[in-house]
Amino acid sequence: MQAFDLWPATSTPLSASERAKLLNFLQPLFGGQLALHQLPGKLAAELPRLYLPLAAWLNQQRPKRGPLLVGLNGSQGSGKSTLCRLLKWILEAAFNCRTGIISIDDLYLPKAARQELADQVHPLLATRGVPGTHDVPLGLELFSQLKQGTTGARLAIPRFNKATDDRFPREDWDQVTTPVDLILFEGWCVGATAQADEELAEPVNQLELKEDSDGSWRRYVNAQLQGPYRELFDQLDLLLMLKIPTWEIVYHWRKRQEEQLAAKQGGFGIMGEVALHRFIMHYERLTKHQLQVLPDIADLVLSLNQQQRVTALQIR
Repeated sequence: MQAFDLWPATSTPLSASERAKLLNFLQPLFGGQLALHQLPGKLAAELPRLYLPLAAWLNQQRPKRGPLLVGLNGSQGSGKSTLCRLLKWILEAAFNCRTGIISIDDLYLPKAARQELADQVHPLLATRGVPGTHDVPLGLELFSQLKQGTTGARLAIPRFNKATDDRFPREDWDQVTTPVDLILFEGWCVGATAQADEELAEPVNQLELKEDSDGSWRRYVNAQLQGPYRELFDQLDLLLMLKIPTWEIVYHWRKRQEEQLAAKQGGFGIMGEVALHRFIMHYERLTKHQLQVLPDIADLVLSLNQQQRVTALQIR
């Protein structure tokens, strides 16, 4: 298997000599990055075939002025956060490309604001996840500040605490020094498009059947995609998609995330089986819709197998 077997011959982002030189520099350090982020050592094999060429390709897309804003779409548990962390390290270490990461999860509205939505619009909006439960104006403000950032300015990036289901206090937000050359914006619904009205008629699971029988919740979510979220996603210069093999795999991957969260939190914050099944039903409709439409929209699609390994790559 060749190192760049994922990449079309016409789009290979590095020459053989460039690849060898960069791998010689990066490989001795890569294990330390995996250990730092508590990632499995087997990912070291992905450095030459996935991470390095993808970082090189992204670096090639940078405009002459201002940062490149890259959206990364992928379901829960698909590896978005892992991919972003490793890409950031490679981009900065190998290409001197200053990189910032924003997760759409960190734009979730605080718990009190979502409860207000639940009281005024629909009870299901108390649960974080779907379009309508994020602070879109905050996202737009962050993009604007990152794009216009002056040298040496410090920008606070919000962070969301999933264990407490609420936003971290501002003093605990991350700090990014501007300017940056590239922004990775990752999230399960990043780049999502609205559905046609007729597609909303029939419920897709028991949650919609029993708790959204009149369809008002899903119509509200869809209206958010048609309006404020479209404005947010229109800011993207590129859209990447981690394409999962089936919707059914999401439960198993999300369960693994819960177990990892519980380990970090000393057992706090983990959902039981029933609660987890109900939780992911909030995401089912839009995840299935994205699997149908985004492969034809995304600039680059990375197809995953059931072991979460990228097995195919498609550049639009």
